[in-house]
Amino acid sequence: MGMSNEPRTLIEAVRYFADPEVTHQTMVELRWPTGVHCPTCGRVDVRFISTRRMWECREKHPRRQFSSKVGTVFEDSPLPMDKWFVAIWAIANCKNGISSYELGRALGITQKSGWFMLHRIRLAMKAGSFEKMAGTVEADESFVGCLSKNMHASKREEVIKKRRGPAGKTVVMGILQRKTPKSPSKVKARVVRDVKRVTVQGEVRSTVAPGSTVNTDAWIGYRGLDDAYVHEIIDHTVEYVRGRVHTNGIENFWSLLKRTIKGTYVNVEPFHLEAYVDEQVFRFNERDDNDLGRFKKAARAVTGRRVTFAELTGHGAQTEA
Repeated sequence: MGMSNEPRTLIEAVRYFADPEVTHQTMVELRWPTGVHCPTCGRVDVRFISTRRMWECREKHPRRQFSSKVGTVFEDSPLPMDKWFVAIWAIANCKNGISSYELGRALGITQKSGWFMLHRIRLAMKAGSFEKMAGTVEADESFVGCLSKNMHASKREEVIKKRRGPAGKTVVMGILQRKTPKSPSKVKARVVRDVKRVTVQGEVRSTVAPGSTVNTDAWIGYRGLDDAYVHEIIDHTVEYVRGRVHTNGIENFWSLLKRTIKGTYVNVEPFHLEAYVDEQVFRFNERDDNDLGRFKKAARAVTGRRVTFAELTGHGAQTEA
């Protein structure tokens, strides 16, 4: 976006996107930075219908008329774009996240609509890169979930049988590449099935380039990485730092993730946990940017995705607050 008087704060964003023409122009620049083209056939010689803010492709085919929302997470949503853009701004910039109840109250919509909006945006924020991490990295796993002692007896029995992690917790694997003179530290994290050697080492080998230095704790599952990496081990029963050997960077990310989940979202089902991890990864990796910059990056990602309510819920009920 290269518009004048761009917003710098949430209140400015609310006022800025209240103008339908501004939101329309923003969507066009986000969706087609090099020029509008038909999302069905790709033709660029399309006709703009100003009265409806839509385009019509000159080629005769189904769906020849299209708007800037077609093929995005906004498609088929009855909510106006000003609410969508404010929601993107909030989730991209609130350090501890924003709950669907809070978003619903702020935008004057239902909690269910707020929940759907946030999960659509999280899908777009999902971090992904074809480049492997290199240099010095830290690898660690964390366990996320409700304490078994606080569960109802039937729920406790169910999760313990599934063994998502200790006492039914879900396992999240994280790998952080330390900062260099040219770039800040970056993290990749995802939900994994367990902490067995084949799982944790598989994550490291698929994410980190051979020859890199890998710092881990003393968990037995990491043994054997020294065939392809400089494997440095820090035994947390003895010490937490030994020179440059530590996992404090990824531990900091875990603290941010758990503060977000426990403090803002309160209860997250394992089915949805990956989305919340992606949200926190996005904010962590973009922490050196400003609010407007984070909004732009999240919004550009959103415009290339489409997802339905059934896909988000897995045909199950949503329970996040």
